[in-house]
Amino acid sequence: MKVLIASDHGGLNIRKEIITLLDEMSIVYEDLGCECNSSVDYPDYAIPVAKRVANREADFGILICGTGIGMSIAANKVKGIRCALVHDVFSAKMTREHNDTNILAMGERVIGPGLAREITKTWLTTQFVGGRHENRIGKIAEYEGVLENSLERK
Repeated sequence: MKVLIASDHGGLNIRKEIITLLDEMSIVYEDLGCECNSSVDYPDYAIPVAKRVANREADFGILICGTGIGMSIAANKVKGIRCALVHDVFSAKMTREHNDTNILAMGERVIGPGLAREITKTWLTTQFVGGRHENRIGKIAEYEGVLENSLERK
């Protein structure tokens, strides 16, 4: 498994916490920044992560900003991306089991580091259950015009 992780200035602390978790879980990752406290534009971080996940250069992406909203909106503009904004463990589990999400977005101003770790660990270790959910995801991919269904890589 390879994970791409990025944040804007509003997600620096949680990103560092999640990187520590990825190290503890022995998960290969690439940190795509940012490294500043001054204001930056979240699409500059979300879109490159989303493009690379959509192109299968990585299995998953994790994006963090102040609320997670901007990152999730930007990532979901990329065809083939199913980014979920998650602020609780139950949603992290369900979004992987039912929606086969490939990017997780979180908001540092909404959740603390301990909860962010729990959400990330749950999200990374939960498998897509398939079944009736495959048809639903297929409809999204069809609407997007994605020729190759991402479920085929499972």
